[in-house]
Amino acid sequence: MILRMGRSRLYLPKLESPPKTILAHLMAHFPNVAAEVWRERVERNQITLEDGTAITTIQPYQHGLTIYYEREVAEEPPALDPETILYQDANILVADKPHGMPVTPAGDYVERTLLHRLQKSTGLNALSPIHRLDRDTAGLVLFSTNPETRALFHRLFETRSIHREYLAVAHLARPHAHKHWLIESRIEAGEPWFTQRIVDGLPNAKTVIELIAVSAERGLFRLTPGTGKKHQLRVHMLSIGAPIVGDILYPIVREPEDGDPPLQLLASRLDFTDPVSGEDRSFSSLRRLETKGVFQRSDAVS
Repeated sequence: MILRMGRSRLYLPKLESPPKTILAHLMAHFPNVAAEVWRERVERNQITLEDGTAITTIQPYQHGLTIYYEREVAEEPPALDPETILYQDANILVADKPHGMPVTPAGDYVERTLLHRLQKSTGLNALSPIHRLDRDTAGLVLFSTNPETRALFHRLFETRSIHREYLAVAHLARPHAHKHWLIESRIEAGEPWFTQRIVDGLPNAKTVIELIAVSAERGLFRLTPGTGKKHQLRVHMLSIGAPIVGDILYPIVREPEDGDPPLQLLASRLDFTDPVSGEDRSFSSLRRLETKGVFQRSDAVS
């Protein structure tokens, strides 16, 4: 069974080495979708230009065009670990997301996404995430339940008026002399395209990192981001020599192996002043990371 989601669009940018056809660009831009699937959809006239004209398999690539398509995914199995609703009122909903569950539909995930499951369980079609977590990251996600007040909660993130904390279990190749770091760097798209990297230039990403406990070759860290760049915490942890346990993108992209734990990164806390009621809000995740060892406070270890 194939599930069809709403119409999506893709702008064709100016590229240094453009492909010969739009079909070739689709195959390269969406590597998780089999090339034959894109070819079949083009042959079924399901990929169109803005005026509704269907593209062909030999349609030349032309930057500046926008193409339209309906996202299709095969019927999905149920989520292995369900989400939890921690709080709900007339304006917001706070959910505790498991590892491996995307917040919004993407790629092969539609019914297993947090947004779809919450809309189905609450009946709130107007539900909308105020911020995002990576699919691999577990923990707290704030949703708007009221379109009329949604902009007020978005502004909390725009003005950095919300306090976010994460916990991470990371590899320690050597004892760390430092217990605190302030990382300010410039993060841009890396290679492959779905990764990020630190480059020279004006900083656009900021994270405060604290080593709070240690055990053998692992450490438990508290991370407080000042910005929200893609993969920011994973890249900043790597920059101090402490890649997060379960990370299959950093330091190198690799295939998952049997026995790999989920990415040991948890959005553990949200604190903010409710812009509607004026009340102070504080939420903590009920989920736990896999420590696999007895951790001691970092200040108790020489």
